[in-house]
Amino acid sequence: MTRLCHRDPMPENLRGAIVALGNFDGFHLGHQHVVREAVEWARAEDRPAIVATFDPHPVRHFAPHVPPFRLTSLDQREALFEAAGAAAMMVFDFDDALAATTATSFVRDLLAGHIGAAGVVTGEDFTFGKDRGGNTQVLREVGATCGITARAIGPVGDNNDPGGQVVSSSRIRDALKAGDCERAAQLLTRPFAVRGTVIHGDKRGRELGYPTANIDMGSYIRPRFGIYAVTGRVLATGQELQGAANLGVRPSFDPPKELLEPYFFDFSGDLYGQEIDVAFHHFLRPEAKFDDMDALKRQMEEDCAKARDLLGARPKE
Repeated sequence: MTRLCHRDPMPENLRGAIVALGNFDGFHLGHQHVVREAVEWARAEDRPAIVATFDPHPVRHFAPHVPPFRLTSLDQREALFEAAGAAAMMVFDFDDALAATTATSFVRDLLAGHIGAAGVVTGEDFTFGKDRGGNTQVLREVGATCGITARAIGPVGDNNDPGGQVVSSSRIRDALKAGDCERAAQLLTRPFAVRGTVIHGDKRGRELGYPTANIDMGSYIRPRFGIYAVTGRVLATGQELQGAANLGVRPSFDPPKELLEPYFFDFSGDLYGQEIDVAFHHFLRPEAKFDDMDALKRQMEEDCAKARDLLGARPKE
């Protein structure tokens, strides 16, 4: 898949594309419908399909003080867009210049002039441009003056919600903050996963007999602090792992330090410096402070046994 910044020269083979336009953080069920429409439209007219996203998220640009809230990294989104059938990912670098671009200029100069889009697909609630002055109507009207046809996709309902709520990134974030991994996975159509590079820690887990692969959470949303049943995937090799992970500040140790610390069952290799995905499947319990290390070890043994059971993992013989 081709990955471009919106300021890069546009390859000729991608001009005339159908563009799916949105933040697409999480690439949940609703986002997937938008991209599917763009991909099918592109195939019907023998055109390339491009998925355009924004980084950093506009909220992060205008309110840098807000707590981390990302559901997916750019690399994760790229893989998801490729699997959905897109030929390229366009990253709009959201800075002061882009924030000051009017809706009309965004459509006329960027989508039509620079990218050469023939069609654009968005969600019905998508807004863009300076002071959020653009919406689907503006996109249709301005696009019609410069060769762009626009389509808008309505919200996707949550079939598992008797109240009829729609699928949204905010609902996924709320589920994760509550420790409801299963609900988040239903809305995402896959488990929420953190991608990161394994770093050296203070080796406390190793001393307890549970060596962990420590990961900095970076800009990802913080799910509820506690213990989870997780799976892991080593990107370099594709190796799949199962385990239990602590997410939080480790209240039994001083000083507190926020980390994601997965312990993978029956694994004895070296993961330092490796990039891995850690997927959250089940919340087991909140973080707790223990009176001594023996009590902590007993609890860790119980946590791992429960995680094994939930994940269907069998002890290595």
